[in-house]
Amino acid sequence: MFFTADHLHFFRPLTGKYREQVVACLSALYARFYTSHADYSRLCDRDQVLEVFSEAITRTPLLDGDDEAAPRGEREQANWVLNLLLEHGWLERQTDEATLQSSYAFTRIGRLFTQPMVETAGGRFRTRHRNTRNTRNALRAFLDRGEVYDLLDAYEYSERIVADFSDIITELDERKRQLVRDIEAQQIVQRAADEFFDFMEKKFMPDLAVRLSADSVEKYRDEIAELIGKARRKQREFKANAERELRRAAPELVSDRQRSLYLAILDGIDARLHAACEVMLPALRRALHGFTRRADIIIRQLSFSGAARNELLGACRRLAALDDAGYAGALAAVGERLATLNVGFADPEALRLHGPRSRRTVNSAVEREQADDPLERRKLFVQQALERAFALNNRELRDYLVEALAGGHSVRTGSLPVRDARDLLRAAHAIEAGTAADGGLRFRVEPTGQVVRTDYYEASDEFVIELVDENQ
Repeated sequence: MFFTADHLHFFRPLTGKYREQVVACLSALYARFYTSHADYSRLCDRDQVLEVFSEAITRTPLLDGDDEAAPRGEREQANWVLNLLLEHGWLERQTDEATLQSSYAFTRIGRLFTQPMVETAGGRFRTRHRNTRNTRNALRAFLDRGEVYDLLDAYEYSERIVADFSDIITELDERKRQLVRDIEAQQIVQRAADEFFDFMEKKFMPDLAVRLSADSVEKYRDEIAELIGKARRKQREFKANAERELRRAAPELVSDRQRSLYLAILDGIDARLHAACEVMLPALRRALHGFTRRADIIIRQLSFSGAARNELLGACRRLAALDDAGYAGALAAVGERLATLNVGFADPEALRLHGPRSRRTVNSAVEREQADDPLERRKLFVQQALERAFALNNRELRDYLVEALAGGHSVRTGSLPVRDARDLLRAAHAIEAGTAADGGLRFRVEPTGQVVRTDYYEASDEFVIELVDENQ
């Protein structure tokens, strides 16, 4: 089934008066990742995604239709669109385990559905072939016949090389997560092994093995680079004719009229091939290695645990069939074998000669007690008093919000009662209650998009705080 798990309401972002803005944001982000504007050596963090979305929202009109509320301003609208796409499975957040930095990318399903939108808007002809050999063959055909459409085909094929790598890496990551979820849900070794070997036979052998051998970008890198060099060294008349034909056949590729489109296309093919060899191919190998290692670890763990569980159950059955005397005798025999002193030779491979450890010098001399400094004591007292004055725990904040609800289910932050300084401090931290939960009860905090003015703030964002019972 398609509408399951993370994409249960996959098309909801495309139904509403902001659907054109969502499509524009997806198209702009797709261009940022997979077209000639992409920078494959850098990850896209949240600020860069919001910048791309803000530019797309500025150029996109708002359609009439649904009255759903959205934040004001382009930056807040971009943040709202990003959260919407993350929630419904178009984009995913990835975290680097080493640096703990988050980056954003398309999910495999999101990229596959965004690609037709980009192609429809661009109006460019796209072929179904996606391999490195087509790039080489198209370049060779262009050098032999001089038709610029062969050069444009090579340009298209080179763009799809990186997209193919991204698609397979995402699929490997999804299959690795799906394997872990299946094991956690069912704990069946046979099914995990069958799914792993089924993927290796039906996906790895016919597809990945070809990409890493017969269709490897490293295999054809030198040959394609040689063909690009020959195209650059063509006679001036040949390049002038190709330039005129390219500008006529693909005017949307002309970004700077002072720059040669012919040379720009050749540079783009070279840059994409370099990115595929230096960035994407190592990433594919790491993803494949991580998938096979995770599958091997899971299957081994389940096999060992299953074997140990079977041996334990067999021992329990044998002990249960004995009478009291036999039961006591069996346990006594086991105890004697466990208590026996076992003397043997040490394994030389297990012996390691460690370097000498340096002794730590500890100063144990008694020092004379120093008199207290009144100024330092005063500073310490003021610091502790300020910390106690501004300290606020979750229970105190939860009790304040429950009292502010007064039997209702929701309240706006602009309407929270302020009777003293402590209430003002609690109202300022009210949205932090969204992280607290107790016995199935939790607070849901949602922005209204309004900016309100109170007796204590010139301007503040307004939120709706709702008490939710997850047990119902």
